[in-house]
Formats: sequence, C-alpha cells, structure tokens
Amino acid sequence: MAPRLQPPFAPVADLNPAQSAAVRYIDGPLLVLAGAGSGKTRVITQKIAYLVRQCGIQPHQIAAVTFTNKAAREMKERTGKLLEGRQSRGLKVSTFHTLGLEIVRREHQRLAYKANFSIFDAQDCAALLREILRRDGHDSGFAEQAQWRISHWKNSFVLPDEAMAAALAAGETADIAASALYAEYQRHLKAYNAVDFDDLIMLPVLLFEQHAEVLSTWQNRVRYLLVDEYQDTNATQYRLVQLLVGVRGALTVVGDDDQSIYAWRGARPENLGQLQQDFPRLKVIKLEQNYRSTGCILKAANTLIAQNPHVFDKRLWSALGFGDPITVLNCRDEDHEAEKVVGHLIHHRFRERTEFRDYAILYRGNHQSRIFEKALREQRIPYQLSGGNSFFANAEVKDVMAYLRVLVNPDDDAAFLRVVNTPKREIGPSSVEKLAGYASGRGISLFAASFELGLGQHLSDRPLERLRRFAHWLVEIGDRARRGDPIAAVRDLVKEIDYASHLDDISNDARQAERRLENVEELITWLARMAQNDEAPESDLAALVNKISLMDILDRQNEQQDQDAIRLMTLHAAKGLEFPHVYLVGMEEELLPHRTSIEEGTIEEERRLAYVGVTRAQRTLTLSLAQRRRRGGERVVCRPSRFLEELPREDLRWEGVGHELPKEERQERGRAHLANLKGMLGQ
Repeated sequence: MAPRLQPPFAPVADLNPAQSAAVRYIDGPLLVLAGAGSGKTRVITQKIAYLVRQCGIQPHQIAAVTFTNKAAREMKERTGKLLEGRQSRGLKVSTFHTLGLEIVRREHQRLAYKANFSIFDAQDCAALLREILRRDGHDSGFAEQAQWRISHWKNSFVLPDEAMAAALAAGETADIAASALYAEYQRHLKAYNAVDFDDLIMLPVLLFEQHAEVLSTWQNRVRYLLVDEYQDTNATQYRLVQLLVGVRGALTVVGDDDQSIYAWRGARPENLGQLQQDFPRLKVIKLEQNYRSTGCILKAANTLIAQNPHVFDKRLWSALGFGDPITVLNCRDEDHEAEKVVGHLIHHRFRERTEFRDYAILYRGNHQSRIFEKALREQRIPYQLSGGNSFFANAEVKDVMAYLRVLVNPDDDAAFLRVVNTPKREIGPSSVEKLAGYASGRGISLFAASFELGLGQHLSDRPLERLRRFAHWLVEIGDRARRGDPIAAVRDLVKEIDYASHLDDISNDARQAERRLENVEELITWLARMAQNDEAPESDLAALVNKISLMDILDRQNEQQDQDAIRLMTLHAAKGLEFPHVYLVGMEEELLPHRTSIEEGTIEEERRLAYVGVTRAQRTLTLSLAQRRRRGGERVVCRPSRFLEELPREDLRWEGVGHELPKEERQERGRAHLANLKGMLGQ
C-alpha cells in the first residue's frame, strides 16, 4: 500500500492549487502533467520535503531520478534547503544511470561481474566493435551503424537473441549482421569486465526480472520514487520504474508530452499514456500556469502545439500580462539573416539596456551557428557556443583516466591499448598486435598476457622486456593506490611517467602544454574532492573512477553560464533553459521542420521541437527566415516553415524584405549601431 498522509494537513507554502494538490497526493501513483515553465522542479522538491516531514518516510527510502547531472544537482540543492541539510541525509537524487550504476555495483556478483568493472564510453564501444569486425574479416565501417542499432535495442529492452529472431523474421540483412555483432559485443564486454552506458539500465532490469529476492530488497530500499522528465524515458527505463515501484504504487512522475524531443535516442512520449494502463489507479494533475513567459508567447505556443494529437490536453496561461508581439525577420539569404538578427539584437539591447547574457539564438542544426558566429565576431559581441567539447574529451584527461581504468580493472583492454605506449615506451604497433594475437588465443586480457612465459615465443627480447617492465609498474602503482592514499598514487603516476614532458613533446607551444597539464591537475583535484565527500563513503579508486566515467558520459557540455555573452545553441540543447529574449532562426521548410522528418512523416516531433524553442522565451520572441539559402554548393529557394503559418497572425510583426520599418525606428537602429561601434573602439 502507498504511505498514508498523517494529519494534520500542513499547508504547503508558495504553491498554486494544482501544485499543492500534486505535492499532497500520496494515495496512489500520480502523473503530474507539467507544462513548460510551470514549476515542476518546485513540485518535486516540495513533495520530497512533504514525504519526509508530513508522511514519516525516511530520506534514505526516497529516490528521485532525472536525466542530467545538472538537474539532479539543482534538485538536491533545493531539497537540502527545504529540509535544512541534516533531514535530507541519505536521500537519493540522481540520474537514471547513476541509480543504475549503484544497483550494478551493489549487485555485481549476481550479475557475474567483478567489483572493479569499467564503464565504456561511446569511443571505447566503437573501438571494440571495429576490432571485432576487423578480427572477423568484416568491414569496420559498419561499426557506427551497428553501434546505433545495439544502443536502440538496449533502450528498447531487446536482448541479442531477440534482436536476431526479429531480424531473421523480417529478412533485414543489416539487422541480422548487427544482431550477430550485438551478441559478440556483449561477450567481449563481459570478458573485459566492462559495461556500456545503456547496460547501466538494462542490467538492473534483467537482474530484477530474474531474481525476485533482489527486487524485493530494492523495493524496500526505495519506498517512494519520483521521476522527472518522464516523457524522455525509453522502454527499458520505463520497465525499471515499473519494477522498483511494484504493487505499492508509491510513485510520482512529472512530464510533458509536448516537450518530448528525443525519439532519436529512444524516448517514448507514449510512456505517459502507458501509465494509465499499467497503473489503473493513476491520478493525473495538470500544471498549466506558466511562470516564465508573457501571454503572447504562450498563445503562440498553445496554438502551435494544438496541431499535434494529445493523450492529455492542456493549455498554458500566464499572469505576467500579454507582452510584446512576436517579431518575424524576413531575410534575403542566410548572410542577410545573420546581419538582421544581430542588428535587431544590438538595437534591442541599446533600447532596453539589457545584458548580453539575456539573449539566446536557437537553431535546428549545429551547422547554422557558423554564420551567426561570424556576424557576432564582426560586431565584437561576446557569445558562448553550447555543445563544444567536454572537459573529459581532452586527450590528456582521457589518457590519465585510461591509466586509472587499467589500475582498477586490468581486464580493460581498451584502456590498456591507450596507455601502453603513452608516453612513448618503444612498444610499437607490431609488438602490440602480437600481444593481442597471443591474448586472444589464450582468452585472456592484454595485461594478463604480458606476464605469461608463452609470450616470449611471439615477441623478441627488447619489446618483451619493455612490456613486462610497464606491466610490473602498473601492478606496483595499483598496490600503492589500494593500500595507501589513492590520490597520492595518482599524482605519483603522472610524475613517474613524466607526463609533463610528453605534453611538451606533443603540444604546438609551451602555453598549450601548460593548459593541458592544468587539465590533468584539475582532474586530480576533482578526484580528491570526490574522495573527501561525506556522502560518498566509498573513496577507493575504483569507486572514484566509476563516478568520473559516468560524469564523462552525462556531462558532455562544459557550460559557463555566468559569462555575459549571447548563447548560441541547438533547440535540443536549449530544453530546460530559459532566456529573457530568444531568437529562433531558420524558420523554413526542410530546416524546421527538418527535411528528414518531412520524408519520414515525423512532423509531430519537429513541432514539439519548435514548441520547446518558443517556450524558452520569457519576454520577447523573434523568428527569422531566409528566402534563399546555400545548399549543396548551390542557392535554393526556401519556403517558410509550416509552423509559421500555424501561429496567430494577429500577434506577428513582420520586418525585413517587403516590410519596411518606419523612418523613426530606422534612425534609432542607426544610433544603436553607432553606439556599438563606439563601444568597439573604446570611445
């Protein structure tokens, strides 16, 4: 049974009636249909506090899951303030994959893994697939397509034999090949004592389905489950939630089918409707009051998304007033579009006395950013491009992490191959190839093969001696990490391989080498902070490496949101963010909606993507389109996006080609450009 509310009914402060009802309801499973900007995070955090203070549930019996580390951190910080620190001790607030990692780590023996397993990132997985294909005499170019298919199968909770059966039944040659590779790939992962990102959800589901007693243990650990962004769950995540909740039904999920924009990575907005079938007692509460945007912006959003079919209808409204009309910039081509958008932005900032950080330029594809970057640079306007390389993607960080992965999991061949000759140890490719051939024949890891007497039959004395010296050193530094201070051992490792000199050798100049060494130091400092974290009692190196590996995969964007700069990002990256002033560019057919969606008939998701863009705006929204655009080396005529036609015409204010501005406004914009020019010249 679900936990019962303990009277008296304490009031929940600062919540509207719908939010308050969502916080108070605990008599069964609950779906909170939360529109954009409706305060869903407040509902989740207040509900956690309510469960602890009013319902007598212990914090360590509550789990809240979401999709990004950033969202989890924000949720945990806000809950900690509501519960005044100590009362929140033991509360689980994490991503789905972090929760999955905890389950796999605790239950590794049931899953037939050693405790020191590795987490392979996308590059490791691709390298493994290429190696399997190369070894079997197949074209390694198939690896990328197979990697996508395998991830899709895992997200859909399809096992290798099931994938093969479906592929054979359909007669799909590519799927038959991919499913065969899927089975071989899983065998290799197990041999390396490694899991991939998708396994962190799939393995717990398999475990729970096959071991009722383990499932019962975890159901008792998680007495109440809250899930954020439920529309983004895939089939395997849905099954994990279903298993954890069980018959108790102590569940609150928060989601918005209108913001489901990740079908390409397995998200199933239909999971919201599926809840009603799997949980017949499900209660639905709608959050429709928007605290972010003006009435005009919400009217446009409502009108646009109404074109999509809905399981649950809702209509956003705001008490912030109607606000300014939506501006549409009609431009000759993409160069004119960038010029018009930047000019409009300069004028708006001059008139409103705003900061650069108040503006965002959003687009459908990354390729659209270049022309806007050029226009902003020419005007010396600071900007920040989201979606750049992660800190963890730096080669020097990946090198050190590969060393640590080998220390905690010697069976990790991918990591061993990265470090065996980094820095140079005169262990050349031919020596490594002979080592790999010997290890494959013996069915052991590269590290283990390095110690075997039989290897001497395949390698000459000098490379054999260097290889064994390296392997013995790995054992010795690993012992130091386990028996003493693991952070001190990491510092010794970097020093003993003389990594600073290696960076000097491979860098273009001294400054670049210095920056790379600073990244290594930052990584070690981060490891030290994690080891000292009171909430992470496992401060051994294996636990730290697993946590960093998961951060690498989850935090691909290293955002600097305190910078006073205009934000440039894709619509996908903008989800969950908000800005006072938004420019949504490229409102043309085959761009938004994308050409692929038109061909495949997936316009509904593109409309949701446009809806997400519109609802990022708080005070003003500006749309732009070009009449012609370069495509494939030639200029083509562009048609306005169908989404423009679906907006309320009476609320659109057109500018640009065919829509001349009044003389007074042209003069004001001239003054704004002059002021910006003087600013550039320091006058």
